[in-house]
Amino acid sequence: MNRSLATSLPRAARAPATRAATLQQHGSWRPALMLGLVSLLLLGLAYALAATSASRLLFPAQADGSLLIRDGQVRGSQLIAQPFTGDGYFQARPSAANYDPMAAAGSNLARTNPALQERVQASIAAVALREGVAIAQVPSDLVTQSGAGMDPELSPAAAQLQVARVARSRGWPAERVAALVQAHTQGPQWGVFGQPRVNVMTLNLALDDLKAAP
Repeated sequence: MNRSLATSLPRAARAPATRAATLQQHGSWRPALMLGLVSLLLLGLAYALAATSASRLLFPAQADGSLLIRDGQVRGSQLIAQPFTGDGYFQARPSAANYDPMAAAGSNLARTNPALQERVQASIAAVALREGVAIAQVPSDLVTQSGAGMDPELSPAAAQLQVARVARSRGWPAERVAALVQAHTQGPQWGVFGQPRVNVMTLNLALDDLKAAP
């Protein structure tokens, strides 16, 4: 009858072998635990502190959220759209999240969805009425929501469409407002990526700054 070597050994000889196997198992845990602890400290703590410190040193405004401050108060962020009331301001794209940064999201409706088509058509009619133009003149970005629902930028055409209303409400010549839009029109990123765009947040603050200027 065959027996394993362990069972064939006398009890006195098996005891040291068992202790040696136990010590070997315990020793194999130590490198794994040390590796996990070192990785946690280096990647979870040291790297985060170094990256945060470097970003605040090199890009302080961006690290704080690209905040727009007037008279010592935060008026918004250059990166996040917010609603403006009154005809004296430019309006940003519609927001599926109701301009709430904590709920940023798109509608996730397909282009063939009847609810989306109905909403877009209603928005086109509302924008055309507000700006006093024909329905065919309404740019698509004034009636469609961005993926995050918080896009603060418009196409130059969408901004120019609102010039007449803003100028009329503020009692300014349209050329004055149009020049301000032109001054806030940015080209493609690094001259290559994207399309020309106008940041509605900075444009509206520039309108208020211009009104306050002597």
